[in-house]
Amino acid sequence: MIKQTFTTIALALIALLAPVVALASSSHGEDPAAKEEGIDAQGIIFEHLGDGYGWEVPFNHHKRIPLPVIVWGSDGLHVFSSSRLNSEVNGGVWRDGNAEFKIAGKDSPYKGKVVEIINGEEVKPALDISITKNVCGIFIAVLLCIWSILSVARWHRTQGMKGPRKMVGAIEFVILFIYDGVIKPTLKNKANKFAPYLLTVFFFILIMNLLGLIVIFPGGANLTGNIAVTLVLAIITFLITNLFATKHYWKEIFNPEVPWWLKYPLPIMPIIEIFGVFTKPAALTVRLFANMMGGHMIVIVLTLLIFIFAAMGPVVTGATAVVSVIFSVFMLCIDVLVSFIQAYVFTMLSTLFIALGQEEGHHEEHAAEKPVVPQNP
Repeated sequence: MIKQTFTTIALALIALLAPVVALASSSHGEDPAAKEEGIDAQGIIFEHLGDGYGWEVPFNHHKRIPLPVIVWGSDGLHVFSSSRLNSEVNGGVWRDGNAEFKIAGKDSPYKGKVVEIINGEEVKPALDISITKNVCGIFIAVLLCIWSILSVARWHRTQGMKGPRKMVGAIEFVILFIYDGVIKPTLKNKANKFAPYLLTVFFFILIMNLLGLIVIFPGGANLTGNIAVTLVLAIITFLITNLFATKHYWKEIFNPEVPWWLKYPLPIMPIIEIFGVFTKPAALTVRLFANMMGGHMIVIVLTLLIFIFAAMGPVVTGATAVVSVIFSVFMLCIDVLVSFIQAYVFTMLSTLFIALGQEEGHHEEHAAEKPVVPQNP
């Protein structure tokens, strides 16, 4: 038991310190020109938070795990490994048949994207469906989400109602916590209808958040810090809320029960209600994106302080390194808690929005609650 606990703590410390060491290796390169010019803090931050056509290898920032590039160029479909573009041969230009491709540089309007070189000019391909780091990270998160849920189902299929332990027991505890604490009290008799989506989105966001805190493959992809990912999740909640909404919900939007002068001749309240329909998914999108992006950025900035103060001498550098590492580890521990909180908040708000769409009028509610009186023969 003690050995397992020690191993778990050691692995946790390695996972927490890996981002600091990996960032240090990327910032402390061997290029003398880069040392003379100083550290490009902005470039380092956005490189770690952004997407890419390869997965960075920890402790060696110049090597990447290649991912498939799938683009539709001027002469058709091209599929090749991203290692062709990261190679120093031919300046990172890959010739596939008669077409030439490269990753656009910092000065290009297509910075960081695969472009085709036609007559010496960079042209964006008509279609780019490459498996980038974020796309691959989503696939990994989906597989882990499916595995975690099916492990609980497999246990109860083989063990019956016997309580699971260890990881399966922890997953079941979280399921019951979300269902009994959020979904059931809010949606009541319609909880079973929407629980599959709400539980899925909770575990999906939680797994993406936790993977984003680990720099070692398969972690390191800033998924929930990508506004495109959070926007899609919010749009799904938006569609479920409005497509399955009741007549009373739409009546309260277009003809709310307010004084007539707030509806006629100017539809003030209906306009406000319609505006509120679209602000709900916007709030979901920005809340999750901003919190996770901010947490990752704070850790990177704290680590960069080591190299920013390096010019002030070894004493200042040593003191700054100790403080930065301590605060970075502290912030990473806080981010673990934030990962749970943000998944919980997104699920709770989605549940509330869906519940608003399921509201019934007073007459319908009383008809549903009216007891059936048996008639005497």
